[in-house]
Amino acid sequence: METKNLFAAIIGRPNVGKSTLLNTLLGEKISIVSSKPQTTRTKITGILTKGETQYVFIDTPGIHKPRTKLGDYMMEKAGEAAGEVDIILFLVEAGDKIGPTERELMKKFTVMRVPALLIVNKTDKSNAREIGDTILRFSEVYDFAAVVPISAKNGENTDIIIDEISKFAQEGPHFFPDDMITDQPERIIASEIIREKILLTLSDEIPHGVAVGIERWHEREDGLVEINAVIYCEKASHKGIIIGKQGAMLKKIGTEARIDMENLLGSKIMLQLWVKVREDWRNKMGDLRTLGYDSTEEQ
Repeated sequence: METKNLFAAIIGRPNVGKSTLLNTLLGEKISIVSSKPQTTRTKITGILTKGETQYVFIDTPGIHKPRTKLGDYMMEKAGEAAGEVDIILFLVEAGDKIGPTERELMKKFTVMRVPALLIVNKTDKSNAREIGDTILRFSEVYDFAAVVPISAKNGENTDIIIDEISKFAQEGPHFFPDDMITDQPERIIASEIIREKILLTLSDEIPHGVAVGIERWHEREDGLVEINAVIYCEKASHKGIIIGKQGAMLKKIGTEARIDMENLLGSKIMLQLWVKVREDWRNKMGDLRTLGYDSTEEQ
């Protein structure tokens, strides 16, 4: 049987549903999701093997105007992904207008000569006219290879995406084992799960000035995995909020993160969390590098 492969980047504004779409396509949760913009901070690779074809999806940080060095890093990763793939899944929300960012992106698609699909998400929250107007607006600016209205949250029409992109698959080897769903190290997955629970649990009380570092990972002979993690925040006032009264908030974050880790990693987890203050870490290259957000060492 001749094998095929295809690399696809999922590109779009923050909070448009890129990570939800990736998780839905894979049938597994590997990319964290919250209602806050810029939840995804780096490239997350998801792998789906169906028959002879292996699809490699790259979930990118939301396209936005950077305001910190962390923001610069996120935009760099989004740009890298767009230049490394066979096809782009350009995700917009039903009702979206075309802003300068979207217009610039579509110009880049033409320059890069990479085919793109227009994926109109959140159709479950829109009417047919709103969806149709969105498709018309974007299609007037760029000649998309196909247009697919979907609800990533409900899984509606996401199978059509696979049908459409399979047309662009190239003959060649599978680059990952067929049963692999992500190339992310387990430590990164664990830290991202913890960060997701912080975003979901604390709502708008704590901004995006939170990072998670895994300081200890020990796999015992009985199969239990001991994980020690540190939650870094930018202000001393945030530390108390994350910990909560008598440690209740931190315990809630830890419990919910542990459950997700056990489901994804298939192991029993003993998770211990600490909270430390690192002022303005998002603008300090040393801190960014320590927390895995600086790419200079890769160049």
